[in-house]
Amino acid sequence: MKVRFTTLGCKLNFAESSALGKELLSRGHERAGKTDVPDVCVVNTCSVTDAADHKDRQTINQLHRKYPDAIIIVTGCYAQLQPKQIAEIHGVDYVLGQNEKYDIPALVDALEKDVDTRLSIRDSIRVCAIREVDAFYGVRSGDDRTRCFIKVQDGCNYFCTYCTIPYARGKSRNPRIEEVIKNAQEAIDEGAKELILTGVNIGDFGRSTSETFIDLLRALDCLEVRGDRQEARGMDYRIRISSCEPNLLTDEIIDFVAQSKHFAPHFHIPLQSGSNEVLKIMGRRYTRELFAERVQHIKQVMPHAFIGVDCMVGVRGETQAYWEDYLEFVKGLDVSQLHVFTYSERANTRMLEMDLYVVPKAERQRRSKILHAVSEEKTRAFYEKHANRKTVVLWESKKEGDQMAGFTDNYIKIYRSYDKAKVNTFEEV
Repeated sequence: MKVRFTTLGCKLNFAESSALGKELLSRGHERAGKTDVPDVCVVNTCSVTDAADHKDRQTINQLHRKYPDAIIIVTGCYAQLQPKQIAEIHGVDYVLGQNEKYDIPALVDALEKDVDTRLSIRDSIRVCAIREVDAFYGVRSGDDRTRCFIKVQDGCNYFCTYCTIPYARGKSRNPRIEEVIKNAQEAIDEGAKELILTGVNIGDFGRSTSETFIDLLRALDCLEVRGDRQEARGMDYRIRISSCEPNLLTDEIIDFVAQSKHFAPHFHIPLQSGSNEVLKIMGRRYTRELFAERVQHIKQVMPHAFIGVDCMVGVRGETQAYWEDYLEFVKGLDVSQLHVFTYSERANTRMLEMDLYVVPKAERQRRSKILHAVSEEKTRAFYEKHANRKTVVLWESKKEGDQMAGFTDNYIKIYRSYDKAKVNTFEEV
């Protein structure tokens, strides 16, 4: 059968969709091309905000209009949180929760063998109580031979007052280090030059196996590179750490990355608010002083490090005074980019039970625009600091007009004229 995946949201979703697509190919199914009419459409959804939910529904409706005869399977966070709501969308045949998404290959097999199957269990909902799930499904993306996302952790135990992720992804859990190493080694053997460690709360790695995140990093720094592989300054492969909570990003981890052979000087750290009072309301597990210490330490040992920061605006309780305090704090941080999210009320979150000041939606948007402008200034300043500096770029396969692009270890995007021979190679520029 011809299958089309549509994935929304985070890199973890993309890694999981990629792994499922690879499994389907191994079973004899096909990936629907741009001009193909798919037999099955799989929508892997996000539900981090109301806007994400809206985009999920919009995507499902568009697919059904375009491919009215295709079987539509919806999975992911939105499917886990609102399965009945999704099942009522015209054209949806199956709703599979986070744990059940890994049944998709077997379901497609069954649909191919028995046309009547799709009629007898149409509108089927398969969603278990995700907080009771202990199973971990280790996956890696396989769609880009340069870059590979490796899932090292899933779920979250933090229950921040504004967030539904613990209900959508379940409890914090992870594989053993040896399993991650096996997965990473296979990716390297298949030609990947960059590995990105991904998960929901990856700094919490080891909770379910009595191991530690720093032990995982040490093991990954010693992968074996076999055969004839190009090297530039010893860069036969590199690794990026995706988002890591500031209370879990220890000085030990930062110092290790600074002296490691393969880890990139690139960090993504959620701040969410620069007001200690709002951080308490949000149920975050750190203060802004701790956050500032982490940023300062990174810059001390890795002056050229890229630091991306998650910022949320407009949460309940974010008064004008708290917002102004937040803004001044962020302006003073030596970071490279802000990823700005506008708060939206999420059902079944504790924040809705609190008697707090409600920021008008127009004001939320205004604050978002201000932080986006601050982000642009910081990114421009970060780039300017690196003008005329020699560095190593990993060139990617995507052709952009007559050019190709690649990233430095500290996440600066570089362009050059397209040269097929340069794809998936490191080069000093």
